[in-house]
Amino acid sequence: MTVNKRIRQLRKTLKMSQIDFSKAICVSIGYTAGIENEHKIANDRIIRLICLTFGVSETWLKTGKGEMFCSSPVEKKERILALFYELNPQFQNYALTVIDQLLKLQNGKI
Repeated sequence: MTVNKRIRQLRKTLKMSQIDFSKAICVSIGYTAGIENEHKIANDRIIRLICLTFGVSETWLKTGKGEMFCSSPVEKKERILALFYELNPQFQNYALTVIDQLLKLQNGKI
């Protein structure tokens, strides 16, 4: 199965329309349709964007090996860091505050 077919499989697994999937990764519906129909190439930037947006394993998307979604702590850490660095500084601070609150909640300190 090709990368393009795995993208289609992912979208269907997520139960998303091409419209919603396209909006989530900020590409045109035509581009998504072109990828799924193998008329367009899913370049590395699009692959990375899909992986970050939906928590998909890049290895699975590129090769079909392993699980569809990130499961290892290393994959999750990489995803969190990549998303964090895309935030502007005030949202980075907010994200850290939320994580601190989640830890307090988890540990029964709230």
